[in-house]
Amino acid sequence: MQATILPPRHPALCAPITSNRELGACLIANVPMRELLAADLRRAGLQLVEPESAEPRAIRIPIDNWIELGALLLLGRNPNPACLMDSVGNILAWKGSANPAECLEKIVTDANCFPVMYPWDLLRMNEEVLALMDETSLLGDVSPMASLSGVIRLGNGSRILPGTVIEGPVLIGPHTVVGPNAYIRGTTSIGANCYVGHGAEVKNSIIYNNTYISRHCYVGDSIIGTHVTLGAGTSTENHRHDGRHHVSMVQGKPVNTGRLKLGAILGDGVRTGVNTSIEAGIKIGIARTTLPGSIVSKDLL
Repeated sequence: MQATILPPRHPALCAPITSNRELGACLIANVPMRELLAADLRRAGLQLVEPESAEPRAIRIPIDNWIELGALLLLGRNPNPACLMDSVGNILAWKGSANPAECLEKIVTDANCFPVMYPWDLLRMNEEVLALMDETSLLGDVSPMASLSGVIRLGNGSRILPGTVIEGPVLIGPHTVVGPNAYIRGTTSIGANCYVGHGAEVKNSIIYNNTYISRHCYVGDSIIGTHVTLGAGTSTENHRHDGRHHVSMVQGKPVNTGRLKLGAILGDGVRTGVNTSIEAGIKIGIARTTLPGSIVSKDLL
């Protein structure tokens, strides 16, 4: 059976991560989202084709959806034109027509599927993918004075320095240095050619390639773009004192993120001064900077 991956419906909502790249190029577990989705579809036995070449019965999947393969195959086995929807009515995929509105049959799944509309949905997708890792692979150098537990994958040429603690599932790309005395935990992916300095902590985050996290930084539940430099002592707030879900401004409107913990979303090339504090849910646009000792309480886009 054929399957085709369609463009995202609202790519601008994921800014600043999508401000200078397509949503399909955003990294999930250090792999571009499009490549990750395509590999999953091929493993399921589906033939990938371009949208303009797809036959009417091809499964059409907008790239801005996370769909469990079991639910997708349920759609594939259905003999009639149909839409696959989640429990709240979001259309996840369809077949039988180029327009999902023409599919009269609806299949509602309770599987763990969700649309990827906002940056924090990329975090959720990263959490889902890393949770599937089941085998540790240490291709770099790990100090005997470091402590590693859980499933961890370390790329070629990377180094884990003394005193560092890593609690998997954690994925670290090639030629990255972590430590000394750093703490990495909670479904975190760190890209290639990165540096996480002395006493820094990274928790449940996505760190793109070529990013420098200086000593004594805290990065929690955040997405940090490529070629970012976090000055020493930079901290992201990720928890509300009242225990409610975080609210983030998107195109001038407050959006409930549905997350109890959410840090910062930093675009490519951001540089923070030492001891910068970034409030929860804040987005900082491409190549923006902060002064030493800054408190960032509003988006800088």
